[in-house]
Amino acid sequence: MLLAEDDRAIRHALERALTLEGYQVTAVADGVEALAHAHRTPPDVLVLDVMMPGIDGLQVCRVLRAEGDRTPILMLTALVETADRIAGLDAGADDYVVKPFDVEEVFARLRALLRRTNPGAVVDVPKPVATPPARYVEAAGLRMDPQARRAWRGERELELTRTEFELLELLVRNAGIVLDHATIYDRIWGYDFGPGSKNLAVYVGYLRRKLDAPGAPQLIHTVRGVGYVLREE
Repeated sequence: MLLAEDDRAIRHALERALTLEGYQVTAVADGVEALAHAHRTPPDVLVLDVMMPGIDGLQVCRVLRAEGDRTPILMLTALVETADRIAGLDAGADDYVVKPFDVEEVFARLRALLRRTNPGAVVDVPKPVATPPARYVEAAGLRMDPQARRAWRGERELELTRTEFELLELLVRNAGIVLDHATIYDRIWGYDFGPGSKNLAVYVGYLRRKLDAPGAPQLIHTVRGVGYVLREE
């Protein structure tokens, strides 16, 4: 895989996540490097950020397609307007993910692209494993089963992505303790995106919407300038 992303924090975090998922990743910081690597060592799939200095992701896509390169391309974009997404697809991209993204969605879209372009391949087929009896983690009216990756608030089961589940589990295991941003980034993403990143706030927002039914008290609280804490008021 060739990954081109000019944001260093996102590039490193995504490279790490993709490597752990089993991909062999070459990560570069701009479109010039991306084209050079694509010509020198053609990848099986490309992940391109749209907004990069010099040659952006759209231009990389156009150049490769003009050369007859049919390698599947997944675009990463912070642009949410329909016209922007259409521009990416018209440039030759096969699919796109809008930032901030859930890494699970990136994995799923990559698997779909690889199945589409190499239908005989087996992509990410899970193997059954024996698991010990479930051990629940509970706090503030929440119950979590880390083995089965299931969570409930009262009797209501929550539908969580992998990142949402891991973030909630971290907060539940540390209920009543204020966790700072750097600690959460390190434990969940393995990398501190820095004070300018909104990634954590976005995921906290996702969790709050799934946790807080109408009339139910809020469980995840913001400690301004520090981080977040799970507690019942």
